[in-house]
This record gives sequence, C-alpha cells and structure tokens, in this order.
Amino acid sequence: MLLLCSFLVSTFSVITGLSEVNAQKQTIERLKQADEKARAEVQAKHDDPGMLAYYSFHLTYSEPSDLAFAALGERDTSPWKHRVRMLALEGQIYESDVQNAELAQAGKIDFAFVISALSPLVLILLFHDMFASELTNGRHDLLVTTTKSSWALWGARTTVRLIAVFISLLLPFYFGALISSTAISDVLQVSLWCLIYFAFWILLSVFLGKKANSAPRVASVLIGFWALFAFVIPLLGNLVINQSVHSPQGSDILLTQREAVNDAWDLPVEATMNAFIATHPEYKDKAKIDGEFEWKWYYAFQQVGDEVAGPLSTDYRKAGLKKHQLANNVAILSPPMLIQKKMTRLAKTDLLAAIEYELQIREFHRSLRKFYYPLLFSRDKFDKSQLERLPRF
Repeated sequence: MLLLCSFLVSTFSVITGLSEVNAQKQTIERLKQADEKARAEVQAKHDDPGMLAYYSFHLTYSEPSDLAFAALGERDTSPWKHRVRMLALEGQIYESDVQNAELAQAGKIDFAFVISALSPLVLILLFHDMFASELTNGRHDLLVTTTKSSWALWGARTTVRLIAVFISLLLPFYFGALISSTAISDVLQVSLWCLIYFAFWILLSVFLGKKANSAPRVASVLIGFWALFAFVIPLLGNLVINQSVHSPQGSDILLTQREAVNDAWDLPVEATMNAFIATHPEYKDKAKIDGEFEWKWYYAFQQVGDEVAGPLSTDYRKAGLKKHQLANNVAILSPPMLIQKKMTRLAKTDLLAAIEYELQIREFHRSLRKFYYPLLFSRDKFDKSQLERLPRF
C-alpha cells in the first residue's frame, strides 16, 4: 500500500508538471502569433519611426526546458514572458506579469518536491523498524544465527526495498522524460542523485534502528531529522540570508525610473539631451531639438530614466545572486534542499535561469535602441523597407 501511494503521488507530480509545461509552451506559441499580427497592423498603420517604436510591442519569452516538468523551480514565481517596447525598460521588467501571489506561496507538487520532501517519509516508514520489529518479536537472534552472513539477510532486505521504492517513485518520471524528450544524460543524472539521496536516508534509518528495540522511538527520531533537514534548516537559512543581504525592491526601481521619466517633461530639453549625449556621443551633432516635441527627445529621456534606475537594478541582481550562493551553502546542511537545487539547476528553472532570461531581454532591448536611434536622429525620409532589419527576440 505504501509503495502504491508513492507511485500515485509521483505519477500525479509528473502529470501536473507535464501539464504546466505544455500550457506554458502553448501560451508562448499563441502569444508569438498574436505578437506578429499586432506588430504587422502597427507597421501598416504608421509611417513615422517614432510612432512605430511607441506602438510596436515585442514578445520575449523563456521556453521551458525538456526537464522543467520535473522541477518547475522559479517558473512558479518569476516571469517567463514579457512584452517590451522602446520605452524605458526597467519599469517594463519589474512591472512583471506573475500569478496570484498567495497561490504562488503554496508552490507546485512537482517531482523534485516529491523526491526531496516526501520520499524520506516513505523510506523512514519502510526502514525504521527493520531491526526493531525483529528484536521486539524475539526473532532477531535466531535470524542472525541461521543465515550465512549479515548481507544475506539485512543486505537483501535493504536492496529489495530500495529497488521497490526507486521503481515506485522514478517509473513515472521515466515516462514523463520519454514524453518530454528529455536528454538521456539528464535522466541519468537525476537517477543517480535520487539513488544517492535514498541511500542517505536508508543508512540513517539503519544506523539509528540497528541497536534499538523500540520502532516508534526510532521513527520519532527519524521524523525529527526529516523536519530539521526539510524545513527548519531551509527556513532559518532563508531568514538569516534575508537579514544579512539587503537589496532594493523591484518597486523601488520602478518608482525611480518613472520619476526620472516623468520629471523630464518639466526639465529643459538641453538637460535631457546632454545626459543622453554623455552615453551616446555619436549623436552629439544631431541632438538639437527645433520644435516643442521631437521623438528623439522623448526616447532620450526614456533612456536617461533607465540610466538613473540602472544602479538600483544592478544592486538588485547582485543581491539576488549573493542570496542564491548563500542558499547553496545552506543546502550543504540540508540534503532535501540540496537535491532540489541540483534538479532545478539541471532543469534551468532556478534563479540563475531567471536572471539569464532578464539579461536576454536587456540585450534585445539594446538591439531595438540601436535599430531605432539612427532613424530617430536622422533627417532623411524614413523608408519602411528598413523595418526588415527590425531585431527579433
């Protein structure tokens, strides 16, 4: 019954993981088609590069990996899609599209959670009384004296139970990996980590239960270790990390950028253009503003707004990376946390993957600016055929 429950829970986690990944892929495909259609309509309607840059949205996305179904990681809370345009980028990044915050707190019961948090309970239930039950029933000495070796009795029992648990928990994963076309190397890595992780809990159970004659007492101690490793150490570590590493909030970055952009409307045009030329000296001879409004001035103060908020944004990313590294150090003391981090890194669903996606957005946005700035600062007539060179994510 215990093995059957393990199999059903693992199957549920794999099915929900595959369903979530499939939904994300379908969403990306649907948005890609809508993005192309919307941009084509804008390009047909407008002839001015400033208007085209203002009304054209560009979809960016982070495609889930083939192993993401097993370890959803940060994809629960970090955005994996953005629509950006030529306006100030910081506000567009930190005004993110995420799910309901309270629902996100509960997280997903993915395969990584089943292995890291639930499999130890199965192993404890199967192995805590392997010696104690025989001692309690008075069979221990007879069994030991009538077997050729300890391995013939205890080794065989341990091996059979380990294989049974391994098959019950990982068989659904193998089917999921087959459906998701996961690389064999990734499947083998996950299998090896699971085997080592199971062996750790089995050795701990056997070590504590070998001389004990009270199975409930052994179980209580093992449950205590499980709670310590799976909850207490990660929670205390997270608390200490958050207290020791200070960083700006996303809302601070968003507010700083918006204030810089909004204030630019009331500043002299020269103040904005001088700040823009400081980082874009190639447009120095074309920075003069003749009328009350020109698109090059508008996009210049959008750029300046990003530059004002840039240091805060950099500090935010650095703090995130520092927290991630400190969490990796804490994970050395918490096997459940360690295997979960290993799996999310392999599945490219951890914080590093989220930051990598953000940097891809920034690079794409820079390419948009490099495309539009020469058009905005040029006095030549705009030719729509130039849109063929428009960058694509």
